[in-house]
Amino acid sequence: MGEVTERIHVTRSRANPGGSAAAAGAIPLRGRKPPWLKVPAPGGPTYRRLKSMIREDNLHTVCEEANCPNVGECWERGTATFMILGDVCTRRCGFCNVKTGKPTWNDPLEPLRVATQVKRMGLRHAVVTSVDRDDLPDYGAGAFVGVIRSIRMMAPGCKVEVLTPDFRGQEMPLAKVIHERPDVFNHNVETVPRLYPRARRGSQFLRSARVLRMAKEMGGDEVVTKSGLMVGLGESFEEIVEAFGILREHEVQVLTVGQYLRPTENHLPVERFWHPEEFAALERAAYDLGFESVAAGPLVRSSYHADEQLPVAQASA
Repeated sequence: MGEVTERIHVTRSRANPGGSAAAAGAIPLRGRKPPWLKVPAPGGPTYRRLKSMIREDNLHTVCEEANCPNVGECWERGTATFMILGDVCTRRCGFCNVKTGKPTWNDPLEPLRVATQVKRMGLRHAVVTSVDRDDLPDYGAGAFVGVIRSIRMMAPGCKVEVLTPDFRGQEMPLAKVIHERPDVFNHNVETVPRLYPRARRGSQFLRSARVLRMAKEMGGDEVVTKSGLMVGLGESFEEIVEAFGILREHEVQVLTVGQYLRPTENHLPVERFWHPEEFAALERAAYDLGFESVAAGPLVRSSYHADEQLPVAQASA
């Protein structure tokens, strides 16, 4: 296993973020998926309408950029996750389908355009995320501040969830975001600590955990903290539960767990597909550790049915 990991590390580049080498026994990109991972292709009338509206406003959604399997269902429900600060990321995680490179996006009116779209869509719960912007002095925190303020102004009845980068672990950018009191502060750790050198170069598991703890300390009962992980990259059940425990120690309240799906041949391979019964066991283990709301399943993603998780967490607070 060590030899394979080394090859993946060496071959990784901006063109091949996950490396071209596949671990022995890894599932081929176009191999047969189990029945519980099959979803209908998007294309309903609401989906087409929202796609057109988002394009007209020159906005980005992580639903499309990350090839989310739930895009059809969520958009038919009239929900979407907006991705601010452009569609080019300064990091190159081995599992992520977002483009990587040197960003040029700088639109001071973007927060207002996002808020206008939230109002037009009639959202009750808006999720706002971004690419990593390590090129900016505040790592993009100011843009999150602008979006939160704009949504509060344009759609005051809408709950706001932010899914932020780690801000390189810096306290001041985080403090700027938490000062605006988003209803949910979400930052995904994505995978277990052992796999970070392979899957999340440029990030650190414990640094991300500390960001979540600082967010809770700054926001108190007014801010619900949330994180998410994927399975299928070669982790064990025990490693996942151990990661859950670290997150609970850092005061994370809401947890999501889903199956990793390889975007392209240039990304990390899927080591195995976890069975729905294993996700159910992970969910039970998470609740036993004290999480207030847990969503674990093959097709669960960080923002999947996010509007249903917040009331549970708030009631437990």
